[in-house]
Amino acid sequence: MLAPLADVQARPLRDLRISVIDRCNFRCSYCMPKNATHRNGNFLSRGSLLSNREIERLASAFVGLGVSKIRLTGGEPLLRPGLTHLIERLASVSGVQDLALITNGILLPQMAQDLANAGLGRITLSLDSLDEKVFAAITGYRGTVARVLEGIEAAKQAGFRQLKINTVVQKGVNDHTVLDMVRYFRGSGHTLRLIEFMDVGNSNQWSFDHVVPGSKWLQRIHTRWPLRPLASQYPGETARRYAFVDGAGEIGLINSITEPFCGQCSRARVTAEGKYYTCLFSDQGVDLRPLLASEHDRSALQERIRSCWSRRADSYSLDRDSSGHTTPKVEMYRLGG
Repeated sequence: MLAPLADVQARPLRDLRISVIDRCNFRCSYCMPKNATHRNGNFLSRGSLLSNREIERLASAFVGLGVSKIRLTGGEPLLRPGLTHLIERLASVSGVQDLALITNGILLPQMAQDLANAGLGRITLSLDSLDEKVFAAITGYRGTVARVLEGIEAAKQAGFRQLKINTVVQKGVNDHTVLDMVRYFRGSGHTLRLIEFMDVGNSNQWSFDHVVPGSKWLQRIHTRWPLRPLASQYPGETARRYAFVDGAGEIGLINSITEPFCGQCSRARVTAEGKYYTCLFSDQGVDLRPLLASEHDRSALQERIRSCWSRRADSYSLDRDSSGHTTPKVEMYRLGG
């Protein structure tokens, strides 16, 4: 193994998020709004996606540089052909301590058991409201809350006992349904995480006026169900964690707008076609695909990864002004969350 990597701010490389496909069966307003996709003309063809073998080589190279956590993202990763075979390959990479996936849950009833059998360790689901009308408006009128809840149950039955449920909160869109989410998932064994609406990409019509600060949710939830703070589980953890005093589990707040955590960010991202980005808000990536053709290119691949990370100085959330969308950025459905 090569010496551990650190960027110019001494932030290590520990986490890798791999987008395995840019397509999705939802059209969520904060990620892939309907008017941003121009039908299907700007999605990658199946032949343009990295192969399972290429992704395995990519992951192995990153792990050799200090990565221990891998999360598969999209788009909707469950739409990728051969996903369970890919998970089997990644689960066998020596040094991977945490292999996770984020999904909207619609396909979990058919796939959860296969994912567990393949070696997937954790699942995070996106669910922005329990109100069917609100949910439909956010997702572009695709899918239903009932189907997502079926996916959660399927994951539980397959052995994924402690799911994370991500809710992106937008003022005037779904904020009035958040306490219902808290009530529903309290005591379920799953962890609800409230995420401040972020200006990822350029097409989601972000405005600071649509952000509800996490500190307000902390106050509101604590008033209804008393909370106590929990210590971070690892350096660079994005969520501020709180336990319900009555023992009904915990909740997380991801306050990336009002309380940026750039100073501890240890995450790299690779898109479905092999572009390497050092920040969720990047506008340029480095193409790693030419170096994935053979095992003999491993040293060159690692040197390219090392070179980019060692020069990394990204701190977008700390530098952001109130207007947010001031520079071009890669859309979330290409880069992954």
